[in-house]
Parts: sequence; structure tokens; C-alpha cells
Amino acid sequence: MDLRLTGKVAVVTGASKGIGLAIVRSLAGEGARVVAAARTAGTEPTGPTAAVTTVAAGAVTTMPVGTVTAVPVDLTTPDGVAALAERAGDADILINNLGGVAEESMRAGGFLGTPDDAWQRTYELNLFSTVRVTRALLPGLLRRRGVIVNISSIGARAAFQPVDYGTAKAAMTNLSKALAEEFGPQGLRVLTVSPGPTRTQNWGDPDGFAGHLARAAGESLDEFLARVPERMGITTGRLTEPEETAALVTFLASPLAGNLTGADYLADGGVIKTI
Repeated sequence: MDLRLTGKVAVVTGASKGIGLAIVRSLAGEGARVVAAARTAGTEPTGPTAAVTTVAAGAVTTMPVGTVTAVPVDLTTPDGVAALAERAGDADILINNLGGVAEESMRAGGFLGTPDDAWQRTYELNLFSTVRVTRALLPGLLRRRGVIVNISSIGARAAFQPVDYGTAKAAMTNLSKALAEEFGPQGLRVLTVSPGPTRTQNWGDPDGFAGHLARAAGESLDEFLARVPERMGITTGRLTEPEETAALVTFLASPLAGNLTGADYLADGGVIKTI
């Protein structure tokens, strides 16, 4: 299926690994010119379909169809956002994927144990960076009648821990709806994709969030991951692959989804049971 993305300019944040990298590859594979923003270098293996193998100043990776320009920036700072906006110029597509669980939040053990600085870091990473990047790129997106896809989380819909992460993602989902309503008459579409447990570094690295949960449960990481589908009620019985979420995001960003806006799409294997 031709998604009609050839030549479109797409900006992806948090682009060096996991879901972000999968989105970069998917968009570039459809012919988009991708600006891939990340704070640190990626470590993904190279290959014929690899979009980003490293993130280095001025790096350009040629794809079978599209191209990827890697921009190393810290988007939790206004200067980083300004640098990305200058490098990207007018964009057709913005994928706000940057986010994650703060280390202090992993260790907090609940609401009373989560200090103010953890809340601040969580919101800077998961919400305020999205606000700033969107504000900086919005004029160009409006000129091109573009689309924004914000990567939220099922934590926005359910009371999972850490509490600060879930509330930040809930705010992002609300922001997406508000942007869709305010700027829809000017041709902008805004959507949210909310992944559940996904086979990324966050769930596969012993030092990541799943590794922390495994230690708290007194289990090895492999034992913990094997029990996640049952414990979380994943209907499909497995974690989502990053490429599956990337395929959804790429379709939503395409003209084929041109009348979809203001909606939140779950990519969770059936964790959320409510309508």
C-alpha cells in the first residue's frame, strides 16, 4: 500500500531507540524525509532497512526511499527545541515520541515517596518537551496542513505506577485533543497513540523499568517478562513489538488517514478492557 508519504518532511523526537527508531524507519521506508531528534547516540544494529544507526551532528542516513537526518538535542531545554526547529524548518508531520520513566520515580514506591524533583523531571520529559516542540513547529505544520501524532501511554487511562508518569501522559492525551479542536479548522490533524508493554530497551534492559519491577518482585528479568502478559491481562499473550506501533503511527500520519483527528489509539495488546 502506498501511504503517499514520499517527500514529506517528518520530525520524530526520542528517535534513537525503541518505538522512536521504529517510527523513523517506517516513515523513511515510505519515502519521507525524516529529521530524527535524540539526546544520545543510538546503538541499534545496522542493516538494509536501518534508518538511524548513530545520532551524530549532521549525520544523514540514506534509505531505500527516504532520508534520515539525525539531530542531537536535549529537548527538555528551550535551546534544544530551538535548535531542532531551526534544523527541521517547515514539517508535514511531527511525532512527539520523547518520554520515559524517571529513575527517581522507579524507586519511589508510590505517591508519598515521589519527591518534587521527580515530578518536575517527569513532566519536563513527557509533557513540557512536547509542548515546546509543538509550539516551535506549529507555524510550519499549519502552513503545510500537517499532522501531529503524540505517543502517550496506557498509563494515561489506568492507575499504573509510577503515578507521575501516568498523569503526565494523561495530560499529553488531553493536550492532543485540545490541539485537534483548536487548529483543526486550519487543516491540522492531531492524534494520540497509547502503547502498552512494548519490547523495547525499557522492558528488556536489566537497568530499565522492567528490570526495576523484576527486582522488586524478587524475580529475574526473564521470569518477570514471561509473567507480564498474564499479570497485566494482555489479551494477545505477548508484548507489542515496536514495529507494530510504528506501522500504526505511519498510517495515521499519512493522507490515507486524512479524516482522523482528535482520537487516541491503543497499541496495548488488549490491556485496557474498558470501552
